[in-house]
Amino acid sequence: MTAVESHMTYSNSYTINNETVYMTQEDDWDRDLLLDPAWEKQQRKTFTAWCNSHLRKAGTAIENIEEDFKNGLKLMLLLEVISGERLPKPDKGKMRFHKIANVNKALDFICSKGVKLVSIGAEEITDGNGKMTLGMIWTIILRFAIQDISVEETSAKEGLLLWCQRKTAPYRNVNVQNFHISWKDGLALCALIHRHRPDLIDYSKLRKDDPIGNLNTAFEVAEKFLDIPKMLDAEDIVNTPKPDEKAIMTYVSCFYHAFAGAEQAETAANRICKVLAVNQENEKLMEEYEKLASELLEWIRRTIPWLENRTAEQTMRAMQQKLEDFRDYRRIHKPPRVQEKCQLEINFNTLQTKLRLSNRPAFMPSEGKMVSDIANAWKGLEGVEKGYEEWLLTEIRRLERLDHLAEKFKQKCSMHESWTGGKEELLSQKDYESASLMEIRALMRKHEAFESDLAAHQDRVEQIAAIAQELNELDYHDAASVNARCQGICDQWDNLGTLTQKRRDALELYLEFAKRAAPFNNWMDGAMEDLQDMFIVHSIEEIQSLITAHDQFKATLPEADKERMATMGIHNEILKIAQTYGIKLSGINPYTNLSPQDISSKWDAVKHLVPLRDQMLQEEVARQQANERLRRQFAAQANIIGPWIQTKMEEISHVSVDIAGSLEEQMNSLKQYEGNIINYKSNIDKLEGDHQLSQESLIFDNKHTNYTMEHVRVGWEQLLTTIARTINEVENQILTRDAKGISQEQLNEFRKRNGMMDPDDFRACLISMGYDLGEVEFARIMTLVDPNNTGVVTFQAFIDFMTRETAETDTAEQVMASFKILASDKNYITVDELRRELPPDQAEYCISRMTRYIGGDGATGALDYISFSSALYGESDL
Repeated sequence: MTAVESHMTYSNSYTINNETVYMTQEDDWDRDLLLDPAWEKQQRKTFTAWCNSHLRKAGTAIENIEEDFKNGLKLMLLLEVISGERLPKPDKGKMRFHKIANVNKALDFICSKGVKLVSIGAEEITDGNGKMTLGMIWTIILRFAIQDISVEETSAKEGLLLWCQRKTAPYRNVNVQNFHISWKDGLALCALIHRHRPDLIDYSKLRKDDPIGNLNTAFEVAEKFLDIPKMLDAEDIVNTPKPDEKAIMTYVSCFYHAFAGAEQAETAANRICKVLAVNQENEKLMEEYEKLASELLEWIRRTIPWLENRTAEQTMRAMQQKLEDFRDYRRIHKPPRVQEKCQLEINFNTLQTKLRLSNRPAFMPSEGKMVSDIANAWKGLEGVEKGYEEWLLTEIRRLERLDHLAEKFKQKCSMHESWTGGKEELLSQKDYESASLMEIRALMRKHEAFESDLAAHQDRVEQIAAIAQELNELDYHDAASVNARCQGICDQWDNLGTLTQKRRDALELYLEFAKRAAPFNNWMDGAMEDLQDMFIVHSIEEIQSLITAHDQFKATLPEADKERMATMGIHNEILKIAQTYGIKLSGINPYTNLSPQDISSKWDAVKHLVPLRDQMLQEEVARQQANERLRRQFAAQANIIGPWIQTKMEEISHVSVDIAGSLEEQMNSLKQYEGNIINYKSNIDKLEGDHQLSQESLIFDNKHTNYTMEHVRVGWEQLLTTIARTINEVENQILTRDAKGISQEQLNEFRKRNGMMDPDDFRACLISMGYDLGEVEFARIMTLVDPNNTGVVTFQAFIDFMTRETAETDTAEQVMASFKILASDKNYITVDELRRELPPDQAEYCISRMTRYIGGDGATGALDYISFSSALYGESDL
């Protein structure tokens, strides 16, 4: 669309800001120049063609410029076509005064546009004065085709010349300095066409020594493809020493309007494409955020019930498998989710920065998917996770204790049941009823020895009951069988006590051997039980305590051996007396169930168990020493890694507020930190390996370090999140600075105050940046940066303020104006226009999102670009 055509389209929007004289007798119109017949011929041909290029839009034309404008009718029509405005109704008469009246109406309209007509009167035009008519047409051309040309603060003739110079500067043999001889060889015209439509002319084949050919090529191409009529003759230009300037200007102005209109549409399309590209990118980031947030929240939702499941297993093996599953969760499944959470926060901050920089409303995620919602869900996950790990370890300790107690219970029950076997039948015998006095006394002594033995076994029964009680308290899975067996032993014990008491009433036995043998036998039984007793320890100190107790026991063995020898000595004395007095012994001691062989065999058993106990204790020492090595190995690494993480956190914090260097230098420094942190991951993995070995060895405490694996994991995750978030913050600062023109000094002035200022500091900051602040202006600024009157100005508020102060961002109104250009000034746009003016993907983007135009002036399928433009910036329809 040409600029002149646009006057028709914008018929109600054109206004004159000031009146300027565009036509003076001394400058723009020199009558003497028309005395040159060559120039007059060129002007007549050019002006006639120019007028016809507009009159044809009204279905008419002129042939003779002097004759056809005499009655003023076609002159008035020409002005209406090029201005897009209605002139007063023309007089219909054919008398001279009717014609003069019509010409005067045209001249009055020209004057109303700020043009002074010097020495040009209606009578001269009506009388067919060629010089006056050409002067009038030139005035019209100046006003409506050249005046509004503006290029780099120059306008009209100078603007048109500068435009030609800019467009043809890259072309060889072209040097546009004026509107006459610079155009004689035709290369300048061909260069203008090639610059805008390289498909129409092969400039490399043009020759400077063929001006006629060059000019005719330009004329023909312009007429055929650019709708610019031929206004000049190549021979006239070439054969005239100095072609007519006005004719050349008129013709060249048609190229400006032809190409400037296209450039305007191209500029509008480029602006729209840029805005749509930003919007499409932002929408993609929003969709990615929503998708990532949904997936992360869904994973948390699925994981929490698993961590809340506190169903205990009945065996150590099953619980250790649960612990292994939890380690897989911490080592394999959770780390990617930690990275996703960090990336989610980074994407959210980057998106908000881009939206702010592109003058878009802030992004509001779907309900329940805010960063704060995700942070709360994550906090809940970690709370449940911590509780689950504590429960696992507690359960494993419980099952370890249960397994130990269950084995101990079985061992003591077996020993007790072995001892009580046949005791009830023995006590139920009534052999004393037919015994002699001597036999009764023997039975009494034998029973007394049994009573002593029974009393000695009371402690074991109490231990069995205590173990059974503890197994019940620890919720042992097979508590029923334990209780049944314990109850049987207790019932049997009560029965033995009753039977013993009854038998005592019937017997009286005193035998030194029995009295002495029974306690020693009991001691050996106790010693054998202690030597076979199971133990569970968790430290070297505990096993050393058992070794000390065992050494103390071994120290009592010599005294015990003396007691054995003394007891056996009594038996030997009996044998000696029997031999001396010829007494024949029956072979069975009538006073006790214990024989010397029993004493000897048990003593041998005690001596055999002592080295076995030594071996068991030493093996446990080796195991505890290995555990201690694991503790020290873990502690050595943890005591390095823990402080290293803390140090890196502090260093990153210092880098983020360091204003000594540029943001790029900070970014490079942070990237180096990020690389070092990533490379340090192998140390964390090694520590995880040591931690796994410790748990597999059932090591649950470590006095050599205050750092647990949980502490290190949390610190490591915080470090990864902090470095990523800090890099993202600096990236957003660079993005903001580059997009909004905020200087490094302005950023540093704020950052050196730890990202927050009170009003006095903020005022000083603004003054240091060159602001001239009065109280009213500063109060206005404070309402922008601290709308809630908190008394502080945050770094983000400062960035937003500087963005508004320095930015030249696209607005909804600018996008609407661009669409209006593509729509040829209509309030709606069609699908065909969108597909013609925009790239396919962005055209379809608009078509899929624009609503149907509901105005009465809309064509079929018209789309509402106004509401669409408003929606891009989160505004209501303007």
